[in-house]
Amino acid sequence: MSRQAVQTQGPNSPRKPRSPGRGLLTAVAALGVLLLVMVAGWLHSSGRWPFEPDAGPTPAVSTPVPGVGKPVLSVGVASALAVLETLPVKGRAPRNNYERGIFGEAWLDADTNGCDTRNDILRRDLGPATLGDGSLCVVAAGTLADPYTGRRIEFRRGSDTSAAVQIDHVVALGNAWQTGAQQLTPVQRQSLANDPLNLLAVDGPANQEKSDADAATWLPPNKPFRCQYVARQISVKAAYRLWVTTQEKAAMQRVLGKCPGTTSLPSGYRH
Repeated sequence: MSRQAVQTQGPNSPRKPRSPGRGLLTAVAALGVLLLVMVAGWLHSSGRWPFEPDAGPTPAVSTPVPGVGKPVLSVGVASALAVLETLPVKGRAPRNNYERGIFGEAWLDADTNGCDTRNDILRRDLGPATLGDGSLCVVAAGTLADPYTGRRIEFRRGSDTSAAVQIDHVVALGNAWQTGAQQLTPVQRQSLANDPLNLLAVDGPANQEKSDADAATWLPPNKPFRCQYVARQISVKAAYRLWVTTQEKAAMQRVLGKCPGTTSLPSGYRH
């Protein structure tokens, strides 16, 4: 082997310059992290972070002529988030003196169409609904695409079978009583209890499980329906001047944060 080919680097030999790439990248990364922390801190201190979806314009509101089959307020369609921002935030009032009769006779013919509210909702939500012999109102059978569980339920009218499908007050009457309904007139409470906006045909066991819970303590197991469910609750509370608790509002915002374009719904009464 040639001596020239086996040369070693002596102490005085010039060193190969070190590539600046790795050190420069490290410094740039550290600077980027620092900038992100600074920007996040500024956004947080200024109330602009975490980012919240734009709720859009507030809804138009008018007051219809009072009476059974009329909401307290007619609330124009807007984003559910925008309507939520119009609701007062308070703690729950005492449940003292609550009973179902405070909201009037169950299943009135509030809309004066000749049929009681329960059968109105069954006809609306079952598809197709079969009426009893000779009846223009009473639903005898049908199939429910249950919004709470996502299951299909066969409804058959009868003492042992009717409970499989129940009519749920989306804003439970017990909850309504503790969030403003004590201040409503008897006629307004009757309208609230029978407004199609506040009523859904649903799986019986799911309805029993929900009971008087609000959105902070119960949501439908069928997750794809939660946005519509919360939007409907907000719409009912706006139409009847009810309030939400701090925990309830936070739960509603969490749900709608995943679907900010969900809109509110008008009262189910024709007015």
